[in-house]
Amino acid sequence: MCALIVLARHGEIDKHVPRRFLGQTDLPLNPRGIAQAARLRQHLAGVGFNRVYASPLQRAHQTATLISGRSAPAVETIEALKEINLGEWEGLTVAEVQRRFPGEYEHRGQQLEHVRPRAGESFGDLAARCYPALLELAATIGECERVLVVAHAGVNRVLLARLSNRPLQEVLTIPQDYCAINLIGADSQGFQVAAINLGEDANLPLLINSYQHDNA
Repeated sequence: MCALIVLARHGEIDKHVPRRFLGQTDLPLNPRGIAQAARLRQHLAGVGFNRVYASPLQRAHQTATLISGRSAPAVETIEALKEINLGEWEGLTVAEVQRRFPGEYEHRGQQLEHVRPRAGESFGDLAARCYPALLELAATIGECERVLVVAHAGVNRVLLARLSNRPLQEVLTIPQDYCAINLIGADSQGFQVAAINLGEDANLPLLINSYQHDNA
């Protein structure tokens, strides 16, 4: 039986209209996000996790405690899973970025892997930060274990892109809803992305148990 990494996105946080760039600003879950994580815990009833990990940002750490039912100290923090650093774009709207930094928003859209917001990270930088952390984590997982990892849309997308051999220019096309679940198998042969962006309508225990049984 192969090991399984259950990679989740955190629950919902308060949104701004118009939308603002949000990377490492440390916001908590809003009431809907808390409810999403609580429901996910119910959907995962009977799925035991050997260990639970999370980004240090409170929206991810809080989600991990709610999903797993563990206390906050029992959730292990992985600093490298923090959301992308958006530098001087943090907290700004698209219009504000375009006004303050003419041409840079458009340039980033054309070269997502390489172009950084000022004082921030590109998606290539993010992958270089979080993918080695996933490799390090996977090396510690026993062959029959299941671990829960709660991170962010940007982090999850670059991890899934790297694991699926997809170019980082396509990273924003990978869906990651609030409290979405991704299933990643890990064994001596490497990784296998078994599912992306599973929601509440999926029979998660059945999918998880079936995947590990079929890959025994």
